[in-house]
Amino acid sequence: MDASMKGHEVLEIAEKIERNGARFYRRAAAMVQDTKVSAFLVQLAQWESQHVKVFREMKERSVKQKWEIGDIAPGHRGVPNARSLAGLAVFGLQPNPADELTGQETRADVLRIAIEKEKDSIVYYTGLKDLIPSEKDRKLIEDIIQEEMKHVRILAQSLEQLE
Repeated sequence: MDASMKGHEVLEIAEKIERNGARFYRRAAAMVQDTKVSAFLVQLAQWESQHVKVFREMKERSVKQKWEIGDIAPGHRGVPNARSLAGLAVFGLQPNPADELTGQETRADVLRIAIEKEKDSIVYYTGLKDLIPSEKDRKLIEDIIQEEMKHVRILAQSLEQLE
């Protein structure tokens, strides 16, 4: 386990995932001709921006509590290596994942890409949950996971309507 990674660093990755997600959805919304799909992508960007605030508040608490990855609540086994977990965060690792959109994508392409990015975020947050010592903050992450799962369902439904 990589105990040299501070709690606030893990949460900074989560913030970056959400900021990049919002940026991706704004760019996708601007590229899509369908106004209904575009409005939905703008709404997703707004939801991701709200998640940034949640992670920022958690990060502030983690700095005050001075927790590190090695300070995980007892009884958690099989906790992922924090840096390996960060590698799963597709929205988080790229400088600007919106740059991968060329403008040549169809609405269906954009929705498929968005679904995969949401799924990757879910994987990251599921692993992140076990790294958080506070039960309250684990609950907040679980709420975000549920929202991200809702995003996947809505994106998938939108994709089905196009096909």
